[in-house]
Amino acid sequence: MVRARQPSPQTAAVLVALAETGDGWSHGYDLCRALDLKAGTVYPILIRLAERGHVETSWETDPPRGRPPRHLYRLSTAGAELARTVAEAARAAEGAPAPGAARLAPRPA
Repeated sequence: MVRARQPSPQTAAVLVALAETGDGWSHGYDLCRALDLKAGTVYPILIRLAERGHVETSWETDPPRGRPPRHLYRLSTAGAELARTVAEAARAAEGAPAPGAARLAPRPA
């Protein structure tokens, strides 16, 4: 029997924040600041989500002069579905819509 684990509140926050950007790419540092979470929390979450196919990653192609390229992150189709499920579970638990729930429509494949 496979047990489905609920994501941690931090993972749920990362998923919802990525869902709010739609198809856009996000920097890990920007997620840290927006969510008020430390890099030691956010980056392992992003790595795990990427390993499980919920997040797509890419390198910045045109960084500003004097700064190395940064990693970019966005939800995959499976990640968007997971984010929608997390938002619905939060809404059901609290009786109110989760932040960004309106933007959690599935992305075209």
